[in-house]
Amino acid sequence: MSVVTATPAPQATETIVERVRRMITANPSVLPTIASVAIFVGMVIFGEVAYGRILQFNTLSNLLINNAHLIVLAVALTFVILTGGIDLSVGSIIAVSSVAGVMLSNAGWNAFAVIIAMIGIGVLFGIVSGVLIRYFNVQPFIATLAMMFLGRGLASLLSTKPERLGEESPIRWIGTQLKIIDGPKVNDLVITPAVLVAVIVVAAAFFVLHRTRTGRTVYAIGGSESSALLMGLPVQRTKVLVYVISGGLAGLAAVLYTARLGTAQNITGIGWELDAIAAAVIGGTVLTGAYGYVLGSVVGALVLGLMNVLITRDGGIPPEMTTIITGGILLVFVLLQRAVTRKRE
Repeated sequence: MSVVTATPAPQATETIVERVRRMITANPSVLPTIASVAIFVGMVIFGEVAYGRILQFNTLSNLLINNAHLIVLAVALTFVILTGGIDLSVGSIIAVSSVAGVMLSNAGWNAFAVIIAMIGIGVLFGIVSGVLIRYFNVQPFIATLAMMFLGRGLASLLSTKPERLGEESPIRWIGTQLKIIDGPKVNDLVITPAVLVAVIVVAAAFFVLHRTRTGRTVYAIGGSESSALLMGLPVQRTKVLVYVISGGLAGLAAVLYTARLGTAQNITGIGWELDAIAAAVIGGTVLTGAYGYVLGSVVGALVLGLMNVLITRDGGIPPEMTTIITGGILLVFVLLQRAVTRKRE
């Protein structure tokens, strides 16, 4: 009679908490990104409990539609900050690109040509910033600050009054709402082509940063530029490229924003560079470079967007509190990043 030995029961599936703890232990730099996800989830839960109607399709739709341009800007700043740089010109690029784009469209230009021109303006600004930093050793803060004033001045030179995009302009299609799920009453899942463009930008940026030599060079520059040079990486070319990418994405963000609102003004985009930086930092991108994830920057942008939604739903909180709360959250994440970098050292 054969003896049947009982096989040991398989171990229980690893819990989410254990998996996250193991991830943080192996790579502490993901801690700020995980914290941003936790804050976003916490805000959603709080909003649902306190105000209701947060966990529904139309809230998600509005969050994505209203912040598509900010997501693109956050991706742009992620590239720059990962190298240890900064770009203060993106808000002004949006102003001059949007004003120029609307004026060209109203002058009868082909819509595709107008979109190319708007993105091209951003690319041109990025090239100038990159050249100043690369060939003249100008600090990124100063170079992009100069471009910020230049862009704002050019936008004011073009027009000091709101310019309205023609009602029949094909560019408006980018902001057209497309119903994906027909929910009860007004609870529909709606997106716009602008949201799809933002998703494509995020996916492309993720691929570039994590699957290409260019992405590895970006992270290497942020870690140690001298070491990256010794490794034979194309440091100087990449330093120019990240500002070209940032400027080009700022021009694209101008297209998305203009298509949604249908107007452009020389004061458009004031302070948006700070919102984009805040989104990247809240998403876990370290200001000193080398650490950060593009998906984290997306979460950071959604945190800022959801905060505006909750303040609006509350009704009793003055809009001025938005900047105060943003500053508080930003301070927490900067301190958290400092703790992470010390641990890495």
